[in-house]
Amino acid sequence: MTGVDTAYYLVHSMDSTESFEEQDRAAAQNFAEAARESGIRRIIYLGGLGHGAEKLSAHLRSRHEVGDILRSTSIPVVEFRASVVIGSGSLSFEMIRALVERLPVMIAPRWVSVAAQPIAIADLISYLLAALDLRLDGNKIFEIGGSDQVSYGGLMKEYAKQRGLKRLVISVPFLTPRLSSLWLGLVTPLYVRVGRKLIDSICHATIVEDQTALAFFIIRPRGFREAIAEALKSDGRHLLMDSRTIHVTASPEDAFTPIRRIGGTQGWYYANWLWQARGLLDRLFGGVGLRRGLRDPDSLIVGDMVDFWRVEAIEPNHRLRLAAEMKLPGQAWLEFEVTGDSTGSVIRQTASFDPKGLLGRAYWYSVFPLHQFVFGGMLQGIAAKSRIDS
Repeated sequence: MTGVDTAYYLVHSMDSTESFEEQDRAAAQNFAEAARESGIRRIIYLGGLGHGAEKLSAHLRSRHEVGDILRSTSIPVVEFRASVVIGSGSLSFEMIRALVERLPVMIAPRWVSVAAQPIAIADLISYLLAALDLRLDGNKIFEIGGSDQVSYGGLMKEYAKQRGLKRLVISVPFLTPRLSSLWLGLVTPLYVRVGRKLIDSICHATIVEDQTALAFFIIRPRGFREAIAEALKSDGRHLLMDSRTIHVTASPEDAFTPIRRIGGTQGWYYANWLWQARGLLDRLFGGVGLRRGLRDPDSLIVGDMVDFWRVEAIEPNHRLRLAAEMKLPGQAWLEFEVTGDSTGSVIRQTASFDPKGLLGRAYWYSVFPLHQFVFGGMLQGIAAKSRIDS
């Protein structure tokens, strides 16, 4: 920390196999001591909402204790206490996402009716950045949240609505936190130990009671609906992907030529009969099929049709991104990137899929063996064609 003016503390240990309270305590003490010795002038800490009048969970007690430890030095501390953070990587949001995406019928324990005041990750970052320049005399604690309150069940319903998923929620009030955490461990990627600790916290309302943050900052956080929309729009971390590369001795221009000519009368460079069969199947289900062809391979622009794909992005001799318009339980993309090197070019071909619910995941994994055959052959065909053209 030598030479550092402001230090952020964004650490917790809930995934620890040992006592996370002890690990949180030790980490905060080490950090506070190092900050004091190095002459840090300000610490900015992100903790959790929860009010002292309640019997707080171990997780929330630990969050508050960490703030106390950081304040035990003479260094001014700005502590933000937040509820659910809506955005990729937030444990609460990832739990909601996993439940809604994977379960057509959801068992709803008592905690789904508990009130929260979610905050969008962009608004949270705005607060963290604004705290750098905040005029401060001593320590300050700010409770922060979005512009509205909603239950966890309400968050699940809104997520499902924006994803176009129909979900049945059955209320089962007798599910204990322990049983809920075991259930979560079966249907979500969260560790059971993390789920238990998280649900213990969810049993408490996490709403903003102190509005001081609105007086100190010009930030006006958005509501949970807009926050979910932004999270879905910007998050590609959960895409299912098939990515592969091949090296060719051709120049980037020659390597890109067969890519911009893909589809239409040229075909897909491998197993064209399978592409035709896929087009016929798409037509049978009311889709566009392969009938649209390709307008002009020498002057592709964004918005052009390529059979049952549409050009979403193009950078001449470097990148082509196609978005699927066929009937699918989700959204699919096919992207090609060409990068030159000292001996030729590397072609990267990536098929990505954003599955819509359980049906979307079942579709991807059922056709995955076929993808190995088709996409592998297609990349080899593009490579062979680039060598001929060069």
